[in-house]
Amino acid sequence: MDKNRGDENRGDGSHGDAIRGRAEGTASVPLSVLDLVTVGQGRTATQALRTSVDIAQLAERRGYHRLWVAEHHSMPGVASSSPAVILAHLAARTERIRLGSGGVMLPNHAPLVIAEQFGTLEAMAPGRIDLGLGRAPGTDGATAAALRRTDRLGEGADDFPQQLAELTRFLDDDFPDGHPYARIHAVPGPVQGPAGRPPIWLLGSSGFSARLAGVLGLPFAFAHHFSAQNTIPALDLYRDSFKPSAVLDAPYALIGVSALAADEEREARRQVLTGALSMLRLRTGRPGLIPTPEEAEAYVFSPVEREFVDGWLGNVIHGTADEVRSGLDGLAKRTGADELMITANAHGGEARLRSYDLIADAYGLRG
Repeated sequence: MDKNRGDENRGDGSHGDAIRGRAEGTASVPLSVLDLVTVGQGRTATQALRTSVDIAQLAERRGYHRLWVAEHHSMPGVASSSPAVILAHLAARTERIRLGSGGVMLPNHAPLVIAEQFGTLEAMAPGRIDLGLGRAPGTDGATAAALRRTDRLGEGADDFPQQLAELTRFLDDDFPDGHPYARIHAVPGPVQGPAGRPPIWLLGSSGFSARLAGVLGLPFAFAHHFSAQNTIPALDLYRDSFKPSAVLDAPYALIGVSALAADEEREARRQVLTGALSMLRLRTGRPGLIPTPEEAEAYVFSPVEREFVDGWLGNVIHGTADEVRSGLDGLAKRTGADELMITANAHGGEARLRSYDLIADAYGLRG
């Protein structure tokens, strides 16, 4: 994909080309949103999806650059098992903000299926769709085996570069003559005539995708929100490996950041503790709905659990709007990230919406 093509196809509010964002207000880098479509205790997936619409509309209104949803499976507290379906829902209820996957777990799917899904999304919302791809299953091993109908999970991850190349050819409709798929077309797609297509991003939480994104000259998104210790090494590897391509002439790295602002510091702490307890339960094989702040405050942590939670919260930027702004600015400076994608994990949608509003206020984003 030509690196300038995004300027022709972007939506009116994308604030940049198909990949690069533009910083708004007093922010040093573009700010974006990662929505995990979390489901809190006492709430339903229907309510969570309605909140996702509210978040997308708020993000668009306030000047966040893009909003992504991520593929997860068999997690009661996360209702984002079908990113393409959710993105279609959000595209119908927004007008300008970029929407995408952060990401689709490619080894779980046939590349042709993903090309068809995202070609359809591109046709629905021209110039507004991103296709972020990961190589992890987005779930536990047993669920991944059910998804892929095999327990040989390592093969899917090892085949990721080949799957990526196949997906790219389907999106561009350019298999060479003689290839078994030369007469197969992803529809909607170029076989129907000139059309844009979503830019591909590679996602990662370690070095594999960082290096691959660099070698291929693709934009890279790193999961700082759950792999903070690997952020700087992965970004260094991406930049050191980068080769200019038809997509990018220089590296472009986004990092996912867990951050939550509230009107008072204590309230922010109450809210982020719900996400920490939820993650503790997930990591210890007890996944469930996101607990309420009251349940999280009343929970009696063992010393080992307390160590985990304290470590987890150490990587969550939280507090008042000014405190969160300071934390985000410091993180951007330390990592050199080109864009920050904020995820606010809490029990209720109200707290998450309030957080994105407060952060926008702190940076003077449009109202």
